[in-house]
Formats: sequence, C-alpha cells, structure tokens
Amino acid sequence: MTEPKSMTEPKAITEAKSKLVSDARPEKGDFDSEAFLKTLTSRCGVYQMYDAAGELLYVGKARNLKNRVSSYFRNSGLNAKTVALVMRIRDIQVTVTSTEADALLLEHNLIKTHKPPYNILLRDDKSYPYIFLSSEDEFPRLTVHRGRKRKKGRYFGPYPSAGAVRQSMHFLQKVFKVRQCEDSYFRNRSRPCLQHQIDRCTAPCVDLVSPEEYSEQVEKTELFLLGKSRELQVRLADDMEQAAAELAYEKAATLRDQIQHLQQVQNTQGIEGGRGDLDVVAAAMEGGQCCLQVLFVRDARVLGSKSFYPKLRLESTEAEVLEAFLPQFYLNGEQRVPPELILSHVPDNAATLAEVFSDRAGRKVVMRERVREARARWLQLAAQTAETNLIAHLTGKQTVQERLQMLQETLEMEVHPQRIECFDISHSSGEATVASCVVFDGNGARKSDYRRFNIDGIEGGDDYAAMHQALTRRFRRLRDEGATLPDILLIDGGKGQVTQALDVLKELQVSAVEVVGVAKGTTRKAGFETLILGDSGRELQLASDNPALHLIQQIRDEAHRFAITGHRNRRDKQRKQSSLESIAGVGAKRRRELLRHFGSAAAVENASVEELRKISGISANMAQTIYDHLHGVAD
Repeated sequence: MTEPKSMTEPKAITEAKSKLVSDARPEKGDFDSEAFLKTLTSRCGVYQMYDAAGELLYVGKARNLKNRVSSYFRNSGLNAKTVALVMRIRDIQVTVTSTEADALLLEHNLIKTHKPPYNILLRDDKSYPYIFLSSEDEFPRLTVHRGRKRKKGRYFGPYPSAGAVRQSMHFLQKVFKVRQCEDSYFRNRSRPCLQHQIDRCTAPCVDLVSPEEYSEQVEKTELFLLGKSRELQVRLADDMEQAAAELAYEKAATLRDQIQHLQQVQNTQGIEGGRGDLDVVAAAMEGGQCCLQVLFVRDARVLGSKSFYPKLRLESTEAEVLEAFLPQFYLNGEQRVPPELILSHVPDNAATLAEVFSDRAGRKVVMRERVREARARWLQLAAQTAETNLIAHLTGKQTVQERLQMLQETLEMEVHPQRIECFDISHSSGEATVASCVVFDGNGARKSDYRRFNIDGIEGGDDYAAMHQALTRRFRRLRDEGATLPDILLIDGGKGQVTQALDVLKELQVSAVEVVGVAKGTTRKAGFETLILGDSGRELQLASDNPALHLIQQIRDEAHRFAITGHRNRRDKQRKQSSLESIAGVGAKRRRELLRHFGSAAAVENASVEELRKISGISANMAQTIYDHLHGVAD
C-alpha cells in the first residue's frame, strides 16, 4: 500500500521547510512585541494588525487579548501563514469591549468594511442571524433568519450566535406566546399543538385567540426586541391594573408574570443598540501624553476605531485637547461630520464647534457628553480603549528609549541611564506614613521591583526623617546583596529631601548614583516642576513639551500613586484594628472577656484599674498593664 505523501517526503525537504519557517520569524526590532505585550490588557476585545505602510493586515477577537496576541509571538508552533503575517506586523491596535459578543460583532463589522488580506481564508461565510417578525400574515410569525432580507417584515439583530437567538426566542415564546411554527404547519392545523398544551403558544391556528389580543402580544414582542424594556414594563403594569379593576384576575396574573419575567432579563447590547450615525471621541491623559480614541458608529453599529497621540500644550486639559483636535479632524475635507458627536469632555467652545460643523455638513450636528443606554456604553468603550492604548504607547520601548536619551542629554550624563528609582512619602497628618519606591528601565515600569516601606519611630509628619529611613533601608539592602543600583534616583520633593538622599548615600558609601529632586512649582501644576540636581544643587526648569520632563512626570506620578495606595491600606487596617489587640499578654480570650463585660473598646479605655481587676483572668499586674497601654503611660 502506498504511504501518504507526508509520510514519504524526503528528510531533506522536511528540514528545508522547517528552516524556511524558522528563518522567516521576525527579528527583534521589527515589532517590539515584548514591550507591547507587557502592558496589554487581559480583557476581551478586538485587535488589528498593521504593516509598515499602515495597511490593515488582520482583525481578530479574543476573550483575553493578552493571551491571544501573545500566541502570535511564541518561539515555536507557528505555521507558515502565521509566520508570514507576523513578519509584516509593525503596529497593533486594540479595542476593548464589555463582552465577548460585542467583540465578535465588532470583528465582523471590521472585516466586512476593510476586508483585511489575512482574514479572507479565515472568514466565516455564514451570515449573522436575525429574528424576523412577518408583517403580511394575519397572525405574524416569529422566526430565526439568515441571509438576504427579502421577506416583508421586521428584522431584529444581528445576533452574535445562534445560541443567543435561541435564548431570546425561548424567552419570547414563554412570555408573549407569539407563534414560531412554519406557515405550512400553521395552515393545516385542526387542533392545538403541543406548544399550546405547554403554554408556549396561544393557538391562533384554531382561533383560540382573537386577532386583537394576538396583535397586542406582537406589539409587546416588538418593544422587547427594540430594547424598550422600560416602556414595555410601564405598559404591562398599566394593563395589569386595568385588568384587576375589571375583575379579570386571570389576565392580571398573566401580565404580572410577564412583568416578572421581563425584570429578570436585561436586554443590553454594548456594540449593537441605539440608533443613528455618530462618532464617539474619548481623551485619556497621563505622563504628559494624551491618547484620543475615535469610535465610528454607523447605523447603530461600531465599524471601527482609531487612536491619535497629539503633542500637548502647556497645562492642556482633556477638553482643551479635544477643542484643538476636533476642527483639524473634521474640517480637513476628508472626514465626514456625523449628525452626532459623543465626547468624553466637552470643550468650552462646543456651541461654536457645533455651529461650524452644522454649516459644513448642511444639517444640524449636536455634541453631547452626558448620554445613557447604548451611547453611554459606547462612550465607556472608547474611554477604556483610550486608556489601554495610552499605557501601551507610554511604555513602548521606542518611546521610553527616546525619553531616556533626552533625559541623559538634559542631565549631561556620560552614560545612558538604564535604571531609575523614584521615592515618595504619603501620610495623613502624620498617620500611617508609607514610603514608595518605583523602578523604571528601558522597557518601562518594572513592577516586580516596586517596594513599599512602613515608616515607624519618627515624629508624625516629619517627611525628612521618613525619606531618610526609607532610603537607608533600601540602599543598605541593595549594597549588602550586591543588587543593581539605579543610575538616577528621583526624589519627590525639594532641597530638604534631596539633602536627605545625599546624606544616606554618603553614609552607606554608595556612589555613581545621580540624585535629582522633583519639586512642584509655585502653582503646583504639571509642567512647572523644578529639577534640583543633587551633585551641584543647580535648578532646572524644562519646557512643558520636553520628553525628558514627561518621563520624570510619569515616574513621579507612579511613585505618588503607589505611595498613596500603600498609605490608605495601612491607615484603614490600623483604624479597623481594636486598640486591645496591641496589648502584650492580652490574647483573644481576655479581649473577649473585656468586651463582654464593658461592651466596647471605648468603655475599656474609660475603665479604672480597680474595674479591670474585676474581670475573670485579669490580675492586678495585667490590669495595670492594660490601663497604662490604653492611656499612653510609658513603661
């Protein structure tokens, strides 16, 4: 018997094919997948792959974007087609969605609109299902529909899967009992079928329901499929009250059941829903950078999104960035102005912009910030995507390296900085003081190297002593363990904090660390920071658009966030902890007896030594110890 070709293929050919696939793998630098994947979200959504010319290569959906996109860049197991795709990738953009169904629908819309070359072989030729309600029948039929919409009636959808359609159809059959049988089956019935017997159909085929009553159920079905659940509930409640007033208790009970079923079902769709043509524009800002995410919605469907990273002016807010961006985007003659613009932040001149856009479009254009239902979900989708893409942009290897290069030039360093550490102090009027240490390198934030220090043994509110303690603990450990020292040590504070850092490094005999203080300006606003160089005491003020300043702001803000989080956790833990728990010799049993007798920790604090001695298991010495501890008496 002749063996299959794959089994008889010469070894040399097999090895040549294997080498071809191996050699075809992209070299590092074609696309920095490591830096991109490091900050990629694990939420569900859609990813779009682009080549060097900015052409869309492939669109895919994923339950977990990080896991799915990572699979393209593994070292083995890729077929020749996937390798060819990865070789051409120069950029990946993602759109975060609220559900997997939303991701599937968005993927479908993008593939249908852009026809990416690498999606052709993988495209599902099946059309998406709709729910069809006929209009030419005396008793309209409700059914699932695929393909071209030739029949007269209403089409609701599309739905992401046949399972989603079946679930909706089952609910409608149970609640409103509109027939779903074939027309040939319906016309030839002489008695009710099984669906009527299990209370899933009103049997219009044998005239057990009047056309008027059936028409009423059809109208309610339409309201449900249109997503007008609130309007439908109000109508059902009115009908129930009217039926009860007319003593039609059976009908009232049926309506009550329908209301209950409806309340259990939330007919929400994140991608499909609502109506009209509109664009959603959301802004996200961090570390001196901004991402503008534009979501294009046509016929109530999200057709795609695009990210922009404009250079910021001094003290630019999200609203100011949108104010500058919108005219450039919509008045260049290339982009159509939709009838409605949903914005994450409304500019001060929104009325003027709307008037100009209306004149350009030849129809009224409205701009909104406060929206509900489907529009609110679209706005949330755009905002989440903007935040995700901005993080990826900020931590991208190329962006970080450019900023590090500019920082080297600014500080006049002889070597390119490879590691930066930043310290910050957080407390509430001296309570629960926590110091943070965050670490950045050429790949961005190294969260595995972040550290927090609980500060004790100092006078509350003494930031200098807190900084001295944190730095001493940090650099003593780095020195003793022979760990990597930072090239730059950023200190969130002024000359006093910088002096503490210099003293610590001198005490520990640590050298070759550039100390830089980041002091807030007189206005305490971003862009006015003063850099204090530790070696010379010289002060620098960089331009607000300087990439080196943006990097310092990003690292400083991350240290501030990390310190505040640690402080709040420590403060909340201390406030929740009973004052009795820190008394030496007072265990769970004695605390229970004290609280049982006095009723509360506050009452224990107000008790005298004699009163404490009356408690079972509390000796005279223990009573004195408890009293002294609660009243701050030193040993």
